[in-house]
Amino acid sequence: MYQFEETPLKGAFTITLPAFFDVRGSFVKPYNEEAFLKAGISFQLRESYFSFSKKDVIRGMHFQLPPHQHSKIVYCPNGAILDVIIDLRKGSPTYRQYYAQELSAENHKAYFIPEGFAHGFKALTDNAMTYYLVSSGYNKESDTGILYNSFGYDWGIENPVISERDLSFMSLTEFASPF
Repeated sequence: MYQFEETPLKGAFTITLPAFFDVRGSFVKPYNEEAFLKAGISFQLRESYFSFSKKDVIRGMHFQLPPHQHSKIVYCPNGAILDVIIDLRKGSPTYRQYYAQELSAENHKAYFIPEGFAHGFKALTDNAMTYYLVSSGYNKESDTGILYNSFGYDWGIENPVISERDLSFMSLTEFASPF
């Protein structure tokens, strides 16, 4: 059974996914349209992808600009990540606030991240797999982000592994939100 818990950021949810374990291993159901609709979440899957990360990698803070913005369901079926979201919606009471939650194979938790949020994570284990279900297709011109260390969050690491692209993003204070 799905358990939906609204985060302190309006419209974003932490979801405990149904998981079944036996001598063979595990079975986890990341998405069921009826269960999401019952929780008040309308989501239409357009694309899915995953990444594997080494321990201490930070990826983020990513999003797509309008008109290619998207909502996401993110979970970690292997290893563990510290997943962070930022509300970029100007009219939101939680505008520019962030929230972090551990997602792991062990706790089988996921995020529902609405349109207008930036998303990123730190890999807590080697071989951490992050899986994304996304409501729009990738659009290179709309794909951007916020600098990972520009919004006051303490990632708890001195020397993270970060891509050049992610280091090139502007700070949250420089970002003029279109959301």
